Amino acid sequence: MTGSAISAEAVRAAHELRVVFSRLRRQLREVADRNGLTPSQVSVLSRLATGGPASASDLAAAERVRPQSMAAILTPLIEQGLIARTPDPTDGRRQLVSLTAAGQARVAGDRQAREEWLARALQERYTDAERAAIVEALALLDRLTGS
Repeated sequence: MTGSAISAEAVRAAHELRVVFSRLRRQLREVADRNGLTPSQVSVLSRLATGGPASASDLAAAERVRPQSMAAILTPLIEQGLIARTPDPTDGRRQLVSLTAAGQARVAGDRQAREEWLARALQERYTDAERAAIVEALALLDRLTGS
């Protein structure tokens, strides 16, 4: 399909998909109680939960921020006891940042709150047939991610 024109239907679908996912992402962010955490702090907690311990410089690169900015993101998380720094077992000059038990509980609680809200909304606003259609559409959309 290289070099061919993009259909008006594809452009419309892309626009509508982006708008709906943006609204849904915003709603899911509002559902989880952050207790004053910034979106960047929430993102770092989530990244550590899925990727495991990482150096501050690795986190900065992954989050596309300067190392100084990452230090400012990490400091309040350390102060709140959500993350901890430990020596890197393979390189004593580096430190790794990882979730504490409180950090793991926070991430799990936030995820659970979002999933419960979403499940409740799907139950209340859609019929069984509509929920089945949503699941089918999600399987099609998953191809966008290359999965």
